[in-house]
Amino acid sequence: MRQISGNKLLVKALKEEGVDTLFGYPGACTIDISDELYRQSDIRVILPRHEQALVHEADAYARTTGRTGVCLVTSGPGATNLVTGLATANYDSVPLVCFTGQVARHLIGNDAFQEVDIVGITRSITKYGVTVRSRADLGRIIKEAFYIARTGRPGPVLIDLPKDVMAELGSADYPKDVNIRGYKPNTSVHIGQLKRALKMLHKAKRPLFLAGGGVNIADANQVFTEVVEKTGVPVITTVMGRGAIPTNHPMFIGNLGMHGAYAANMAVSECDLLFSIGTRFNDRITGKLHAFAPNAKIVHIDIDTASISRNISVDIPIVADAKEAVMKMKEYVEACNTKKWLKEIEAWKQEHPLAMRPHKSLGPTDILEEINRQFEEAIVVTDVGQHQMFAAQYTEITEHKKLIMSGGLGTMGYGFPGAIGAKLGNPDTPVIAISGDGGMQMNIQEFATAVLEELPVIVCVFNNTYLGMVRQWQKLFYGKRYGMTDLRAGALTRRTGGEEKPVYTPDFVKLAESYGAKGIRVTSREEVPAAFEEAKKNTNVPTLIEFIIDPEEMVYPMIQPGGTLEEMILDC
Repeated sequence: MRQISGNKLLVKALKEEGVDTLFGYPGACTIDISDELYRQSDIRVILPRHEQALVHEADAYARTTGRTGVCLVTSGPGATNLVTGLATANYDSVPLVCFTGQVARHLIGNDAFQEVDIVGITRSITKYGVTVRSRADLGRIIKEAFYIARTGRPGPVLIDLPKDVMAELGSADYPKDVNIRGYKPNTSVHIGQLKRALKMLHKAKRPLFLAGGGVNIADANQVFTEVVEKTGVPVITTVMGRGAIPTNHPMFIGNLGMHGAYAANMAVSECDLLFSIGTRFNDRITGKLHAFAPNAKIVHIDIDTASISRNISVDIPIVADAKEAVMKMKEYVEACNTKKWLKEIEAWKQEHPLAMRPHKSLGPTDILEEINRQFEEAIVVTDVGQHQMFAAQYTEITEHKKLIMSGGLGTMGYGFPGAIGAKLGNPDTPVIAISGDGGMQMNIQEFATAVLEELPVIVCVFNNTYLGMVRQWQKLFYGKRYGMTDLRAGALTRRTGGEEKPVYTPDFVKLAESYGAKGIRVTSREEVPAAFEEAKKNTNVPTLIEFIIDPEEMVYPMIQPGGTLEEMILDC
């Protein structure tokens, strides 16, 4: 029987799993794997500039292609630098398989150079993690890793590879099938429960669909829209569920939650049936739990049994894949009498429309509306902060436009590497990163990756010189004490008591240009259209557009801390 090293089997396994792109950073414990990857040409190897950026790139690649993202890093700090990205993917149900190098088996537990128990460290933020202890188990473990990552509720899987195991010779066979005792993800829909839910839906006077990220993950958008149109039931979404139905659809009300639309939050408070699909009911959408949807019966469809009734007690639980469930719904649903209910919702929309107050200077909506106007097809990737919420409120999402972000963990530094991963997976689709000046600096070194890979991503930096979301809380609830949020603060501000501030650093335009990218600075709304037109001309390098934003721009509506959905701050 032909025998090969574990390193060779890994590369063979990746090919068998259909992997075409691997995001990797080398080190002593993975150098032999790097050598095997160098010898082949079927798998494209991307070399980012930091492991955290690397895993965000793999994450966004997976979110936007439907494939499993694959990472390879070395032991010790290489592995620990994955932690934030693994947690990000875990919260947002992103299928990743991450391989980490490890010291030889006889050194494990001896505090060897660059040795960490990465499986133990990441146990709570991965779907599964294991150290390969025997060369004979390697093929089976890799096969199981890909299966676990992409089935059921998707998530990240970590495989730790001791260097001596990978050097050892063993069978060249890679398994064709998986049989994991104790892991049998549900793929069917309980028709009895579903029919009960649909009967309740038809009887309701004020029914409401709540679509979460699970609808997007399952690629159930089109069939869900058909169900909505057949029933006439209005739709609200979580931030991660935005795009479950086109945002320009007449049945779409808006996002709900902390920065949700007034009409969406009021609809939840007044509905008598909340039919939710693919959401965890986290605190950002519920507000005070006891006051959430107080008049409603609740139906909850989710692929993860543990997510049902964990935060909100539900009346009809249905464990199922969102797409499978919605396809079955399409077979059985009937039109509902919602005319009166829709008029109530429309009145709330008119009473407090989702709009920013008029202003003379350049504002976030000027930028987002121009993106909506100029790009009929796009993937928009946000970082985390005020700009993220503005994008979630005002970006038009249709079947040709996708919005991705770090939702559950709220990871600053996700946006730019996420855009790189999305562009690598979707080379023919325009990709736009939207970031704040704070989050942009967390992974700005990835300009090197984007330039070398000739990726024409458009990077929009909303520069208000502050960490804007925290500053907003400080303005509203902390007496305007802007501690640790002024990005120009330093020795000069301490010396002068805040009377003097230095010029903002860095100069984003010059920094982008130093990497070989293009840089544009925009200071007025009149300059916005031309900036995007210019950026679209750059077809093999990234373009950074820095937008100078007033730090007083605020994200409204906003739920008060510890408040209910009805206790919205609409402006101040």
